[in-house]
Amino acid sequence: MPATPSLPPELEALVAAYLHDMRADGCYEPHMSWAARRFCDRIGLPAKWLELPLDQQLALPIRVRAFVSWLHVTQRLSASADYLVTVPTQLGRLAGRRHPQLHATIKDTARNLGYSSEQTQGFWTALVKTAALFQIRPDDVDAAQLVAARTQLKQAAQRLDSHYRIRSGHGNFGGLGNVMFHAGLLPEPPHWPLLRDCDRQVHEHAWAQIPAPMAATMHRFLAQRATIVRPSTLARDDRALRHFGLFLVEHDPALERIAQLRREHIEAFKAHLATRPLLRYGNRRGNVLHKHTISNYLCALAAFFDRLTESGDDDRPPTRLLFPGDYPRPDRPLPRFLDDPSAAKLLAAARDDQDVFTRLVVELLARTGLRLGELRRLAIDAVVQIGSAYWLRVPIGKLRTDRYVPLHPDLKTLIDEWLALRGNISRHPLLFVTDRGWPISNTKIERALARTARRAGIGHVTPHQLRHTLATQAVNRGMSLDAIAALLGHRDMSMTMVYARIGDRTVADQYFAVSEKVEALYQQPKQLPASAEGGEMRKLRHQMHQRMLGNGYCARPIDMDCHFDTVCETCSFFVTTNEFRPTLEKQRADAANKGQIARKQLFDGLLNRLDQAS
Repeated sequence: MPATPSLPPELEALVAAYLHDMRADGCYEPHMSWAARRFCDRIGLPAKWLELPLDQQLALPIRVRAFVSWLHVTQRLSASADYLVTVPTQLGRLAGRRHPQLHATIKDTARNLGYSSEQTQGFWTALVKTAALFQIRPDDVDAAQLVAARTQLKQAAQRLDSHYRIRSGHGNFGGLGNVMFHAGLLPEPPHWPLLRDCDRQVHEHAWAQIPAPMAATMHRFLAQRATIVRPSTLARDDRALRHFGLFLVEHDPALERIAQLRREHIEAFKAHLATRPLLRYGNRRGNVLHKHTISNYLCALAAFFDRLTESGDDDRPPTRLLFPGDYPRPDRPLPRFLDDPSAAKLLAAARDDQDVFTRLVVELLARTGLRLGELRRLAIDAVVQIGSAYWLRVPIGKLRTDRYVPLHPDLKTLIDEWLALRGNISRHPLLFVTDRGWPISNTKIERALARTARRAGIGHVTPHQLRHTLATQAVNRGMSLDAIAALLGHRDMSMTMVYARIGDRTVADQYFAVSEKVEALYQQPKQLPASAEGGEMRKLRHQMHQRMLGNGYCARPIDMDCHFDTVCETCSFFVTTNEFRPTLEKQRADAANKGQIARKQLFDGLLNRLDQAS
């Protein structure tokens, strides 16, 4: 191996430290001295390494890059994300020898959580890369640095994928954060950003197309909005403003400021939303935006315009642009719920299941009315005892409120069984976690419920249907609306009144009472009791007594006599037969009782004529 010239004292000291560490680790080889001196001769001080282009960094021999890895591990040099995703570094092996106790902790924790040895090695490498990016020790890495390192490595991998063989390993960061939390190295699991890195470039590219003055006004609003709303609401507002800005670029390219907006721009945007197809994979039917989505977009715009107007912003709208009539009127369907037989089948199928998780999830949803997100966020200490009863503390959820709901003793027993099964993951603050310590996903809960519903033979059931089912059952069995609102965590009584529309006992009782009377009218020829006669029926009965004449009506009350009421019977065209005998006999008896001799003689003659004809 060719000799290398002597080096300055500070570089000689650096080479000596490298060789000392390699001998201490028991992995010294003769070529290491040459590699270290080659680096110092060609590059100089470690800081100058960062000034080299990536291609020149990759052009160094692999043995020289081993010296670079030692510089990273000993915090003498920071690494770039581009370098880490393009070369097979020796960071993991070097850092494992330098931090054996931390390495063993990561390995043991990952093995206890059920990860494979290959995954465990990926976790360790991701941790060491994070430390190299920030030039710190691996045991000093925090959750924010993990999130930042994952983002930088993923962006570098996407940027260089077409030119280099990528070795990013950014997919290991999720498991690494979980392992570090359970190892006690992090106070809580990392909160990964909602916006995916692959979508971030599309997001930034879209904002870059909007005129700078308009985009600046929108970003000022979003920055203030971030201090008072949830991240999901902020993402909705961001999406709505970005979509509105891109529409204005196409509709009116000359528009650069919000102050130039006119009513016609809003009307054109509304027409655009009404016909815009869903940007969803597999949307072959050409479905358009739902009315709720359109309303959310317009609500975000209204909040944006109002804030600019209230604050007196220089780029505020010149006049009011949105009105109440602009929002689409959404449909208000009644909640879908299970009827009593189906609900009973579901709970019976859940109790027969051997899986404690499935039994607990189905019973909790059915007996407490929890939302799916509330169920996932239940804390490990959510069960509290107040007096002799147990209550479940529901965390702050959709409506920014928390509450206590009564807990059935059977549910308390199931929760105790589930906690006993958790064992080695009991450090996690959430009640429902997987075997590897991850929070339970929506999919796992929905699949457990779907399996139970299939065994019960009741078809597809969603978690929210059980919430509607509990509320409907409570209304039908006389529970007050105030109590139902407290049980379900409703902030507005109008939300609870929806269930009153489903199970209104007053409507049902009145309907069945009227149905009985109508059935009596259809099935019995007898007269209905006076209590069954309504106002319209009474009016109809009086109209029936108004007998129609040739050019008018006879208004004689039914209880008054008339000398001409037998005029038809005295007509020469009058014909009667034996089937009318019972009626004629009643009329003759009625005339006899009233002392109407002539009328009695008339009916006697008619009856004699029938006797002679027979």
